[in-house]
Amino acid sequence: MASNIGMMDSAYFVGRNEILTWINNRLQLNLSRIEEAASGAVQCQLMDMTYPGVVPMHKVNFDAKTEYDMIQNYKVLQDVFNKLKIEKVLISTFRHLEVNRLVKGRPLDNLEFLQWLKRYCDSVNGGIMNENYNPSERRTKGGRDRNSRGSQKTTKSLQASNVHNSASGYTVDLNKMSGQKQGRGSAVVGEAYSSEEIQALSKEITDMNLSVDLLEKERDFYFAKLRDIEILCQTPELEDLPMAVAIKKILYAADTKESALEEAQEYLSEAIYTAETEVESEV
Repeated sequence: MASNIGMMDSAYFVGRNEILTWINNRLQLNLSRIEEAASGAVQCQLMDMTYPGVVPMHKVNFDAKTEYDMIQNYKVLQDVFNKLKIEKVLISTFRHLEVNRLVKGRPLDNLEFLQWLKRYCDSVNGGIMNENYNPSERRTKGGRDRNSRGSQKTTKSLQASNVHNSASGYTVDLNKMSGQKQGRGSAVVGEAYSSEEIQALSKEITDMNLSVDLLEKERDFYFAKLRDIEILCQTPELEDLPMAVAIKKILYAADTKESALEEAQEYLSEAIYTAETEVESEV
Protein backbone atom coordinates (compact mmCIF):
# COMPACT_ATOMS: atom_id res chain seq x y z
CA MET A 1 0.00 0.00 0.00
CA ALA A 2 0.93 3.66 -0.31
CA SER A 3 2.01 3.85 3.33
CA ASN A 4 5.31 2.27 2.25
CA ILE A 5 6.13 4.98 -0.29
CA GLY A 6 9.37 6.75 0.59
CA MET A 7 10.74 9.89 -1.03
CA MET A 8 13.25 7.74 -2.94
CA ASP A 9 10.54 5.35 -4.15
CA SER A 10 10.26 4.75 -7.89
CA ALA A 11 6.89 6.52 -7.75
CA TYR A 12 8.75 9.84 -7.70
CA PHE A 13 10.56 9.03 -10.92
CA VAL A 14 7.41 8.88 -13.02
CA GLY A 15 7.68 11.60 -15.69
CA ARG A 16 5.21 14.43 -16.15
CA ASN A 17 4.12 13.11 -19.56
CA GLU A 18 3.17 9.77 -18.03
CA ILE A 19 1.32 11.55 -15.21
CA LEU A 20 -0.59 13.74 -17.68
CA THR A 21 -1.48 10.74 -19.85
CA TRP A 22 -2.73 8.86 -16.79
CA ILE A 23 -4.91 11.79 -15.67
CA ASN A 24 -6.30 12.48 -19.14
CA ASN A 25 -7.15 8.82 -19.77
CA ARG A 26 -8.74 8.27 -16.39
CA LEU A 27 -10.72 11.51 -16.16
CA GLN A 28 -11.33 12.18 -19.86
CA LEU A 29 -9.49 15.49 -19.70
CA ASN A 30 -7.01 17.19 -21.99
CA LEU A 31 -4.36 18.60 -19.69
CA SER A 32 -1.10 19.61 -21.34
CA ARG A 33 0.76 20.94 -18.29
CA ILE A 34 1.11 19.76 -14.71
CA GLU A 35 0.26 23.25 -13.46
CA GLU A 36 -3.27 22.88 -14.87
CA ALA A 37 -3.99 20.51 -11.99
CA ALA A 38 -2.94 23.04 -9.36
CA SER A 39 -6.53 23.86 -8.36
CA GLY A 40 -6.95 20.54 -6.53
CA ALA A 41 -10.08 19.61 -8.51
CA VAL A 42 -8.27 16.89 -10.48
CA GLN A 43 -6.93 15.35 -7.28
CA CYS A 44 -10.43 15.33 -5.78
CA GLN A 45 -11.84 13.50 -8.78
CA LEU A 46 -8.99 11.00 -8.82
CA MET A 47 -9.98 10.10 -5.26
CA ASP A 48 -13.64 10.02 -6.34
CA MET A 49 -12.66 7.61 -9.10
CA THR A 50 -10.74 5.43 -6.66
CA TYR A 51 -13.46 5.53 -4.00
CA PRO A 52 -16.72 6.26 -5.89
CA GLY A 53 -19.14 8.38 -3.88
CA VAL A 54 -16.71 9.33 -1.13
CA VAL A 55 -15.92 12.77 -2.54
CA PRO A 56 -18.74 15.37 -2.41
CA MET A 57 -18.24 16.44 -6.04
CA HIS A 58 -20.77 19.26 -5.70
CA LYS A 59 -18.19 21.00 -3.51
CA VAL A 60 -15.36 20.61 -6.04
CA ASN A 61 -14.84 23.66 -8.23
CA PHE A 62 -13.23 22.78 -11.59
CA ASP A 63 -13.41 26.44 -12.60
CA ALA A 64 -11.37 27.62 -9.61
CA LYS A 65 -9.05 30.46 -10.64
CA THR A 66 -8.28 32.26 -7.40
CA GLU A 67 -6.13 30.82 -4.62
CA TYR A 68 -9.08 31.07 -2.25
CA ASP A 69 -11.26 28.85 -4.48
CA MET A 70 -8.39 26.40 -4.98
CA ILE A 71 -7.83 26.10 -1.25
CA GLN A 72 -11.49 25.15 -0.83
CA ASN A 73 -10.85 22.21 -3.17
CA TYR A 74 -7.89 21.10 -1.08
CA LYS A 75 -10.05 21.31 2.04
CA VAL A 76 -12.44 18.88 0.38
CA LEU A 77 -9.49 16.63 -0.45
CA GLN A 78 -8.19 16.76 3.12
CA ASP A 79 -11.64 15.86 4.44
CA VAL A 80 -11.62 12.83 2.14
CA PHE A 81 -8.16 11.81 3.38
CA ASN A 82 -9.37 12.11 6.97
CA LYS A 83 -12.52 10.12 6.20
CA LEU A 84 -10.45 7.33 4.63
CA LYS A 85 -7.94 7.51 7.51
CA ILE A 86 -4.95 8.06 5.23
CA GLU A 87 -3.68 11.24 6.88
CA LYS A 88 -0.82 9.18 8.38
CA VAL A 89 0.15 8.19 4.86
CA LEU A 90 0.45 11.84 3.91
CA ILE A 91 2.58 12.65 6.93
CA SER A 92 4.98 9.76 6.41
CA THR A 93 5.39 9.95 2.66
CA PHE A 94 4.68 13.52 1.57
CA ARG A 95 5.93 15.53 4.52
CA HIS A 96 6.28 18.82 2.67
CA LEU A 97 2.73 18.94 1.31
CA GLU A 98 2.09 22.67 1.42
CA VAL A 99 -1.12 23.82 -0.21
CA ASN A 100 0.28 27.32 -0.63
CA ARG A 101 2.93 25.95 -2.98
CA LEU A 102 0.44 23.86 -4.92
CA VAL A 103 -2.09 26.63 -5.56
CA LYS A 104 0.67 28.90 -6.87
CA GLY A 105 1.11 26.41 -9.70
CA ARG A 106 4.68 25.39 -8.91
CA PRO A 107 5.38 22.57 -11.40
CA LEU A 108 7.72 20.49 -9.23
CA ASP A 109 5.51 20.56 -6.11
CA ASN A 110 2.42 19.65 -8.13
CA LEU A 111 4.30 16.92 -9.98
CA GLU A 112 5.52 15.31 -6.76
CA PHE A 113 2.04 15.34 -5.25
CA LEU A 114 0.52 13.82 -8.40
CA GLN A 115 3.27 11.18 -8.46
CA TRP A 116 2.37 10.23 -4.91
CA LEU A 117 -1.34 10.25 -5.72
CA LYS A 118 -0.86 8.05 -8.78
CA ARG A 119 1.04 5.52 -6.73
CA TYR A 120 -1.64 5.58 -4.06
CA CYS A 121 -4.51 5.16 -6.55
CA ASP A 122 -2.64 2.35 -8.31
CA SER A 123 -2.23 0.58 -4.97
CA VAL A 124 -6.01 0.41 -4.46
CA ASN A 125 -7.62 -2.55 -6.24
CA GLY A 126 -4.51 -2.90 -8.36
CA GLY A 127 -5.25 0.41 -10.04
CA ILE A 128 -8.24 -1.09 -11.86
CA MET A 129 -10.81 1.60 -12.61
CA ASN A 130 -14.51 1.05 -12.00
CA GLU A 131 -16.01 0.48 -15.46
CA ASN A 132 -19.26 2.15 -14.42
CA TYR A 133 -17.49 5.35 -13.39
CA ASN A 134 -18.23 8.22 -15.79
CA PRO A 135 -15.78 11.07 -15.04
CA SER A 136 -17.45 13.57 -17.37
CA GLU A 137 -20.86 12.90 -15.88
CA ARG A 138 -19.52 13.22 -12.33
CA ARG A 139 -17.99 16.61 -13.14
CA THR A 140 -21.16 17.81 -14.85
CA LYS A 141 -23.40 16.65 -12.01
CA GLY A 142 -21.09 18.17 -9.42
CA GLY A 143 -20.97 21.49 -11.26
CA ARG A 144 -24.73 21.53 -11.73
CA ASP A 145 -25.37 20.90 -8.04
CA ARG A 146 -22.80 23.51 -7.04
CA ASN A 147 -24.19 26.12 -9.45
CA SER A 148 -27.72 25.44 -8.22
CA ARG A 149 -26.71 26.03 -4.62
CA GLY A 150 -24.56 28.98 -5.62
CA SER A 151 -27.39 30.65 -7.53
CA GLN A 152 -29.67 30.33 -4.51
CA LYS A 153 -27.07 32.05 -2.34
CA THR A 154 -26.49 34.72 -4.99
CA THR A 155 -30.23 35.42 -5.30
CA LYS A 156 -30.57 35.86 -1.56
CA SER A 157 -27.48 38.06 -1.49
CA LEU A 158 -28.74 40.25 -4.34
CA GLN A 159 -32.15 40.56 -2.72
CA ALA A 160 -30.56 41.74 0.51
CA SER A 161 -28.31 44.10 -1.46
CA ASN A 162 -31.27 45.59 -3.35
CA VAL A 163 -33.14 46.24 -0.12
CA HIS A 164 -30.10 47.96 1.36
CA ASN A 165 -29.40 49.98 -1.78
CA SER A 166 -33.02 51.09 -2.15
CA ALA A 167 -33.01 52.28 1.42
CA SER A 168 -29.85 54.24 0.65
CA GLY A 169 -31.46 55.91 -2.35
CA TYR A 170 -29.44 54.29 -5.16
CA THR A 171 -29.30 51.11 -7.25
CA VAL A 172 -26.41 49.23 -8.85
CA ASP A 173 -26.36 47.88 -12.42
CA LEU A 174 -24.04 44.89 -12.14
CA ASN A 175 -24.10 44.10 -15.87
CA LYS A 176 -23.20 47.66 -16.77
CA MET A 177 -20.32 47.72 -14.29
CA SER A 178 -19.03 44.41 -15.61
CA GLY A 179 -19.12 45.68 -19.17
CA GLN A 180 -17.25 48.84 -18.27
CA LYS A 181 -14.54 46.89 -16.47
CA GLN A 182 -14.07 44.52 -19.39
CA GLY A 183 -13.85 47.40 -21.83
CA ARG A 184 -11.20 49.19 -19.82
CA GLY A 185 -9.24 45.96 -19.27
CA SER A 186 -9.13 45.19 -22.99
CA ALA A 187 -7.97 48.70 -23.81
CA VAL A 188 -5.20 48.55 -21.20
CA VAL A 189 -3.94 45.20 -22.48
CA GLY A 190 -3.94 46.47 -26.05
CA GLU A 191 -1.97 49.59 -25.16
CA ALA A 192 0.42 48.03 -22.65
CA TYR A 193 2.44 45.80 -24.99
CA SER A 194 3.84 46.37 -28.47
CA SER A 195 4.54 43.53 -30.89
CA GLU A 196 8.27 43.75 -30.08
CA GLU A 197 7.57 43.45 -26.36
CA ILE A 198 5.28 40.47 -26.95
CA GLN A 199 8.00 38.75 -28.98
CA ALA A 200 10.55 39.46 -26.25
CA LEU A 201 8.22 38.02 -23.61
CA SER A 202 7.57 34.95 -25.76
CA LYS A 203 11.31 34.39 -26.12
CA GLU A 204 11.73 34.77 -22.38
CA ILE A 205 9.02 32.18 -21.76
CA THR A 206 10.71 29.79 -24.22
CA ASP A 207 14.05 30.24 -22.47
CA MET A 208 12.43 29.63 -19.09
CA ASN A 209 10.79 26.44 -20.37
CA LEU A 210 14.17 25.23 -21.61
CA SER A 211 15.69 26.01 -18.23
CA VAL A 212 12.93 24.05 -16.50
CA ASP A 213 13.54 21.05 -18.78
CA LEU A 214 17.26 21.16 -18.01
CA LEU A 215 16.59 21.41 -14.28
CA GLU A 216 14.20 18.45 -14.44
CA LYS A 217 16.81 16.36 -16.27
CA GLU A 218 19.40 17.32 -13.69
CA ARG A 219 16.98 16.46 -10.90
CA ASP A 220 16.22 13.06 -12.45
CA PHE A 221 19.95 12.39 -12.85
CA TYR A 222 20.73 12.99 -9.17
CA PHE A 223 17.57 11.22 -8.02
CA ALA A 224 18.69 8.17 -9.98
CA LYS A 225 22.08 8.30 -8.24
CA LEU A 226 20.42 8.52 -4.83
CA ARG A 227 18.10 5.67 -5.73
CA ASP A 228 21.10 3.49 -6.64
CA ILE A 229 22.71 4.32 -3.30
CA GLU A 230 19.48 3.44 -1.49
CA ILE A 231 19.20 0.08 -3.27
CA LEU A 232 22.84 -0.69 -2.44
CA CYS A 233 22.26 0.13 1.24
CA GLN A 234 19.23 -2.16 1.31
CA THR A 235 21.08 -5.28 0.19
CA PRO A 236 21.04 -7.96 2.92
CA GLU A 237 24.84 -8.07 3.11
CA LEU A 238 25.19 -4.33 3.75
CA GLU A 239 21.97 -3.01 5.28
CA ASP A 240 23.07 -3.53 8.90
CA LEU A 241 26.56 -2.11 8.49
CA PRO A 242 27.07 1.21 10.34
CA MET A 243 27.95 3.08 7.14
CA ALA A 244 24.80 1.87 5.38
CA VAL A 245 22.63 2.77 8.38
CA ALA A 246 24.22 6.25 8.54
CA ILE A 247 23.59 6.83 4.84
CA LYS A 248 19.95 5.79 5.20
CA LYS A 249 19.56 8.22 8.09
CA ILE A 250 20.47 11.01 5.65
CA LEU A 251 18.31 9.67 2.81
CA TYR A 252 15.20 9.26 4.93
CA ALA A 253 15.51 12.42 7.02
CA ALA A 254 12.65 14.92 6.83
CA ASP A 255 13.30 17.88 4.52
CA THR A 256 13.12 20.31 7.43
CA LYS A 257 15.63 18.38 9.49
CA GLU A 258 18.97 20.18 9.15
CA SER A 259 20.89 17.94 11.57
CA ALA A 260 20.64 14.76 9.48
CA LEU A 261 24.34 14.77 8.57
CA GLU A 262 25.39 15.45 12.16
CA GLU A 263 23.11 12.69 13.43
CA ALA A 264 24.55 10.24 10.88
CA GLN A 265 28.12 11.18 11.78
CA GLU A 266 27.38 10.82 15.49
CA TYR A 267 25.80 7.39 14.92
CA LEU A 268 28.79 6.30 12.85
CA SER A 269 31.26 7.50 15.48
CA GLU A 270 29.39 5.66 18.22
CA ALA A 271 29.25 2.49 16.13
CA ILE A 272 32.98 2.63 15.43
CA TYR A 273 33.76 3.33 19.10
CA THR A 274 31.56 0.40 20.19
CA ALA A 275 33.24 -1.91 17.71
CA GLU A 276 36.73 -0.88 18.87
CA THR A 277 35.75 -1.33 22.51
CA GLU A 278 34.49 -4.83 21.82
CA VAL A 279 37.73 -5.72 20.01
CA GLU A 280 39.85 -4.40 22.91
CA SER A 281 37.76 -6.32 25.44
CA GLU A 282 38.23 -9.54 23.50
CA VAL A 283 41.97 -9.01 23.40
